[in-house]
Amino acid sequence: MHKRFFEPPEGSYFLFGPRGTGKSTWLKRQYPKALWIDLLDPETLRFYAAGPERLRSIIEENPATKTIVIDEVQKAPDILNVVHSLIEEKRGFQFVLTGSSSRKLKKHGVNLLGGRALLRHMPTFYAAELGADFALAKNLKIGMLPIVNDSPHPADVLKAYAGIYLKEEIQAEGIVRNVGDFARFLETMSFSHANLLNVSNISRECHISRNTVNSYLLILEDLLLSFQLSVFTRKAKRELTHQTKFYFFDSGVYYSIRPKNIYDVETEQEGLALEGLVAQHLKAWTDSQLEKHQLHFWRTKTQVEVDFIVSGPSCFLAIEVKNSKTVHPQDTRSLQIFLEDYPQATPVLLYRGNKRYKEKNVLCCPVDDFLKSIHPDKAIGGVFS
Repeated sequence: MHKRFFEPPEGSYFLFGPRGTGKSTWLKRQYPKALWIDLLDPETLRFYAAGPERLRSIIEENPATKTIVIDEVQKAPDILNVVHSLIEEKRGFQFVLTGSSSRKLKKHGVNLLGGRALLRHMPTFYAAELGADFALAKNLKIGMLPIVNDSPHPADVLKAYAGIYLKEEIQAEGIVRNVGDFARFLETMSFSHANLLNVSNISRECHISRNTVNSYLLILEDLLLSFQLSVFTRKAKRELTHQTKFYFFDSGVYYSIRPKNIYDVETEQEGLALEGLVAQHLKAWTDSQLEKHQLHFWRTKTQVEVDFIVSGPSCFLAIEVKNSKTVHPQDTRSLQIFLEDYPQATPVLLYRGNKRYKEKNVLCCPVDDFLKSIHPDKAIGGVFS
């Protein structure tokens, strides 16, 4: 078991994260004496779905317990009305509410208890959490999911991962009318990983309507299986694209979903996985910050692109990712152009080599070193100082 960096708040909070990120495992170790309500258990789910007010009775029968964990709370969203009422009574209860989907909470108009419970995220592993067990070449392909990395058979677990969502979330919950269409859409989206999102092209490839594609994209985000980055537009001096970039939440999940063909170029898939691995680390870091930081990309209409822009009170980074062991002068071109518009930014090029040096005014840094330096309690880019 690897120790997680996650530090819980003192009061009640929501803890969101995809399945397999270790939310339940961490909570059981953190709160061994808590009253535990597991809504993944069918009998427990039926009990509370039929009568959410039963939560109050159960708590009254356990007067010594002040911490209540409700696992996968989206399965019975009406229970949050009871939680809200109990928090309002100010009787010293701490509610920890986990979720791997926000779909039902949105559907039922749940407002996350009106701000009375904080919102936190449990991401996939940080490279620094794995420590010596992190190996870039390996983790590009198996990803950073705890359920995968802690398994003696990671490839088998990863292979079954997408199927779990298709069977237990998509099919069992009746989220879509045609599971086959959604499975085909999922495969097609693997070709959009780390690329601009083009709904028209996806619609043609899947043989489904644009509206259906948009609804499926929303489902992926609600199930926390993907995220999108918008363009950095602050004080824009150039004409920029309006499209977003799409990423699966984990590089290993991307690799497992992507169809394998004999004519595939391995370095191309590897490059997309590498960009996605950096993206998931940056997103995990920005999500963890108490002071708001933002993650974007930058792309002009003339197709000059910088992979990531991280901005906020503590940093302004422009990051380009290259899947190569050497850096050529032209590799820094997009960063140089970005600096013309934003000279205050720190330009960084991450690559697969092992030396840290400057190419003109751009810091070239081994991507391993950068990933291992990311910690939610530390300023990002400490490796650059």
